[in-house]
Amino acid sequence: MASKLTGTGVALVTPFEANGRRVDYAALTRLVNFVADSGVNFLVALGTTAETPTLSADEKREVLACIKSSNAKNLPIALGVGGNNTADVLERIRQTDFSGVDALLSVTPYYNKPSQQGLYEHYKAAAAASPVPVMLYNVPGRTGVNLSAETTLRLAREVKNIMGIKEASGSMSQISYILRGKPQDFVVLSGDDALTLPLMAVGAQGVISVAANALPAQIVSMVRLASEQKYSEAAKIHLAMMPLVDALFAEGNPAGVKAALSILGIISNTLRLPLVSATEGLKNSIARELLN
Repeated sequence: MASKLTGTGVALVTPFEANGRRVDYAALTRLVNFVADSGVNFLVALGTTAETPTLSADEKREVLACIKSSNAKNLPIALGVGGNNTADVLERIRQTDFSGVDALLSVTPYYNKPSQQGLYEHYKAAAAASPVPVMLYNVPGRTGVNLSAETTLRLAREVKNIMGIKEASGSMSQISYILRGKPQDFVVLSGDDALTLPLMAVGAQGVISVAANALPAQIVSMVRLASEQKYSEAAKIHLAMMPLVDALFAEGNPAGVKAALSILGIISNTLRLPLVSATEGLKNSIARELLN
């Protein structure tokens, strides 16, 4: 299983119709085909980038079903299921149809700031409930709590059904300690597009990428070169992409990447409140970089 979720994964956005009231499933199908045809290694459904908190339970089921039915290349799929109420997370896991899903991606509980022991117990319970392997997701800039290297390694060693981590702490030191001490089959993926190449240089096995929605070919090429230890060639792509990657996150995620995808004609530039579309100035900056 672990080898299925390495390389380039794309955290898929959820396209909406122009008024934002309904999911645009035709556009979602175009997006899945676009990234798959560009060579990404796996898909991530219903993560942060998908604006999942704004989706109803029915929409979540339909979005996952659309991704599965659009997945003509049979790419592995990781499904986001997380929250800050452990009992609710366990119940949603039990109610989910995991057919066609290869892993569960679960963010650390947010807002209520559990201790490291609380995080350990939360993930241990989620792993016991999940019928598929679990990938931890650490993004303290969004959740307000950091899953420490020590707790990550404890989970990796002690909980059989935990297979890896999407690490978006932004700390090279923390992630380096995870890479230094992890079991051999435990997968470490970058959760930050700007740090993918540096992290792969010290042992990370790929990325779950936001930018790969709009730049799949470039991200795939960079990650492949890094995996082959061709770092100077990978660095050329990394450095060329940096202005656009920075622009994609300048007004939050997924405002920037949805603007980019609308410029490419794949989806409409529509988000659901409380998120709003990128400003015209940022859209113009993204267009200049994207079409250059």
